[in-house]
Amino acid sequence: MTSFPELGSPSSPWTNTATVWRALLALTVVFVMLATTGWTAVRGRGATADPRRAALTAWLHGSVAGHPLPSPYADPGVLGRFFASLPGADRTRLADRYPLVVGNLNGAPLSLRYRANRTALAQARTVEEHRTHDSGLTPAGRYEAKRRMHRFDSLLSHDRQILAFDPGGTGRVAEVLGDLERAERVSVVVPGVDTNVLTFEKSGRPYAAPAGMADALYTSERSIRPAARTAVIAWADYTSPAGVGVDAATGKLAAEGALRLRALVRGLPGGSSVSLFCHSYGSVVCGVAARDLDPRVTDIAVAGSPGMRARHVSDLHTSARIWAMRDADDWIRDVPHLEVGGLGHGADPVSSAFGARLLSAADADGHAGYFEPGTVSLANFARLGTGDTSGIRCSPSDTDCAVGTTVPR
Repeated sequence: MTSFPELGSPSSPWTNTATVWRALLALTVVFVMLATTGWTAVRGRGATADPRRAALTAWLHGSVAGHPLPSPYADPGVLGRFFASLPGADRTRLADRYPLVVGNLNGAPLSLRYRANRTALAQARTVEEHRTHDSGLTPAGRYEAKRRMHRFDSLLSHDRQILAFDPGGTGRVAEVLGDLERAERVSVVVPGVDTNVLTFEKSGRPYAAPAGMADALYTSERSIRPAARTAVIAWADYTSPAGVGVDAATGKLAAEGALRLRALVRGLPGGSSVSLFCHSYGSVVCGVAARDLDPRVTDIAVAGSPGMRARHVSDLHTSARIWAMRDADDWIRDVPHLEVGGLGHGADPVSSAFGARLLSAADADGHAGYFEPGTVSLANFARLGTGDTSGIRCSPSDTDCAVGTTVPR
């Protein structure tokens, strides 16, 4: 018996104490082992000011044309109608005055969010540049400031479309590839542990980082269906666990991330179909989010998953198709697939008992290699993202995974 409070499952007490302790010991041993072979911790910045919270406070006390500003937590439809009612000059003025608010408002015009986030990034870069010369910081602190400054420089490149940005703490960011406004199909990449503004992109192993994952997926989708109107979002806009520890083994951060993921999908423009591609702990986020996702989400694909906080796909209560893959050399297979008192993430998504459609992960190269160009795993993702499931390669253990899924072009 297991219980998943994030999914609203009934809670059942464990009466066999010995079973509980054996399970907890197994989890402890395996997570310690993985700490030396898989996940690596990235230390946070410690207690720092929260610039976005200050911006939200200012917004809540602000006004435009003599009228109070709407709640930043309002439904995307409400926010969309608010911005549509404003003259262009007022919209621009709000984006420039409250960039950390407008840049993160689901429902605000995309062009306005991109503009606001460029302003917020430029301001954050200035802060970090000052910190690089701050004698009150340790050498390590000044070095981190330099790294963050360079990351913000990269995100400020002229052709980048930053959908969300928050410099607080270790930082959150989301980026759009393609024309999200006109897209008929949108793919969202949901990454796992140790995701923050510094790890959003990497020069070494670029396709193990959210920006590189999204770039590889977008390129592959364009290759498969060049004429299709697609867009991909690298979504690192939630607080992920830092390394292996209690946060990585529980669903607390996944539940918080799920709220943000649901809000993202609700705020997407138009009526595009949406596919979620969830890696590692990101699959926990997607599992928790599944039951209340907008029905426009047609597919949820997980790779290298420690579990979706469910015992069976039916527990996710979603109309979306659930797909799963795992490379034979992925160390995540050694994580115990169970849940005891909130510790652990439930059944193995690639087990036949779970009920997901099983995709081939050929050539994936371990836990971080599912989005590597040229791999079967990436090609499978791209076909899901474009709706062209006719060429999907199933796992040898589920040779009929794509039966009944072909969508007319």
